[in-house]
Amino acid sequence: MWKYASGIAVIGALMCLPALAQTDKDKEAARAAQGYAPVRLWERPDVRATRVELKPMANRAVHQHDDVKFHLFIPLTGKVQLTIGSDKPVNAPVGQAFYIKGGTPHGFRNLGSTPASVMEIFVPKGTSAASVDALSGLMAALETSPKP
Repeated sequence: MWKYASGIAVIGALMCLPALAQTDKDKEAARAAQGYAPVRLWERPDVRATRVELKPMANRAVHQHDDVKFHLFIPLTGKVQLTIGSDKPVNAPVGQAFYIKGGTPHGFRNLGSTPASVMEIFVPKGTSAASVDALSGLMAALETSPKP
């Protein structure tokens, strides 16, 4: 019986290879089909920034980032709605910074008939306290700046 079990395990592992071999192009195509396109703008060990373009009525499904301490979610254009954790969705005004702890489920969508964009600034786990303090200052400045 054991000789068959190991053979079944090998066959099962081989059947999973196509899913594991998903290319960046495959991921981009899947995202495009859902109406959102992330563009990595900046990547450093202590911070990364991504701009996400959303087609009209596009939805970024609920997801989470387990590799970060926190991230800032900042709508840039359009009519964006944001859901964080189990809270009700809220309208996210352009220029308003939202703080999301790492591992917190969240999703967002474009409620408008024109494209929308958001900026996400991620602070990875293991980032120095000085970097976190600097980004916290940035967030405070964004929250107190005049809204367009």
